[in-house]
This record gives sequence, structure tokens and C-alpha cells, in this order.
Amino acid sequence: MIFAAGIFIQLLATSTLQPFGWYMCFMSFFHFSEFLAIAATDHGNLSVKSFILNHSPAYNIAAVTSWVEFFTEWYFWPGLKLIRSASYIGILMCIGGEALRKAAIFTAAKNFNHIIQSEKKDDHVLVTHGVYSLCRHPSYVGWFYWSIGTQFVLVNPVCTVGYAIASWVFFNNRVATEEVTLLNFFGSDYIDYQKKVGTGLPFISGVRIDLPQNPSS
Repeated sequence: MIFAAGIFIQLLATSTLQPFGWYMCFMSFFHFSEFLAIAATDHGNLSVKSFILNHSPAYNIAAVTSWVEFFTEWYFWPGLKLIRSASYIGILMCIGGEALRKAAIFTAAKNFNHIIQSEKKDDHVLVTHGVYSLCRHPSYVGWFYWSIGTQFVLVNPVCTVGYAIASWVFFNNRVATEEVTLLNFFGSDYIDYQKKVGTGLPFISGVRIDLPQNPSS
């Protein structure tokens, strides 16, 4: 329903409101496709939480803040919402980020989980092929650029900067927490993987451990 409403806004609303229609389509598709991706790859863990609509209070506050900024600027400075170059950049970022995240979910399959796991399952393996050969955290990279892209779509200058900073802080902490568990799960295999592939996120290196070198004979 939200996706359809977004299409109607794109087609029937004034030019200054059209970006919000695009935004509604990207938001609804992202969350619904999260559920579908988990249903297709790991239905045993499927639940209402797979929509990740209730990801965190901060996520919901950020969304509402972006709506407030959009409609405030739309009312007082409607010409700002006509900067189509910014919206088109955002559309490309959203499509690219969405595609990368879903590729990560389908590549990892049952090894993917929305919640960082504290215990290693018997069938949990280290995934290093596909998009994971390009970066260690493709699902985070996709979400990072998708979230910033939504604000480009809306032509929200304040939230674009705010989302970039907030997303970076969130994923910096998230990567650190996850890599500690991955190092515990896979040990030297994950260390070797870290040496070959970066996180994919700007200025985030993750948790690095250097194993002592064997003394030469």
C-alpha cells in the first residue's frame, strides 16, 4: 500500500512533492524485501522482526526527523525539492545499496542473521565468496549507502549529513562487535580473510589481531 501510494504521489502530486513519493517506494521496498529475503534463505528464523521496522528507537527517530525536514523545507523553500540531480544521485545510491545488501543476504543464506550471534552454530561457516570477496560486510555497506541515498532522494541537506554521521557511528560499533564474535568463531581463518578484504565501509577497519610470527630457525 505504501509503495502504491508512493507511485501515485510521483505521478499525480506537484513536482516539489514527487521526491517523497520516490522515498516511500524505496522505504517500503527495502523493508518488505528484507522479509522476503529471509523467507527465501532462512525461513526457520523468519518472524515479524524480519521486516526490521522496529530496528531501534534511533532508527525510527531518524526516519521521522527526515519527514519533518522534508515537509518543513517543502513549505518554506519548495524550490529546494526541485534539485533533481540530488534526487537522481539518491536513487542510484538506493538501488545500488539495496542490490548489494540483498546479494549479501542471498550469498550468506543461513549464515546471515539480523542479530549478531553469540554462539556458533554447527552449520555456521565463514562466507568469503561472491560479494564477500569484495568486502567483509557487504550487507552493512549496502545499508550504509542506501540510508544516505534516501536523504539525497528527499533533497534533505541536514539529514544527509546527519544520516552519514549517525550511520558511520552505528556501523563502526556494529562491525567491531561482530568481528569480535567472528574472530572467536573462526580464529586464524578470519584473520587471513581480514588481511585480504577490507570492511567496505569508509574509515572503518574493524577489529584486527596480529598473530605472533613463528621464529625463524
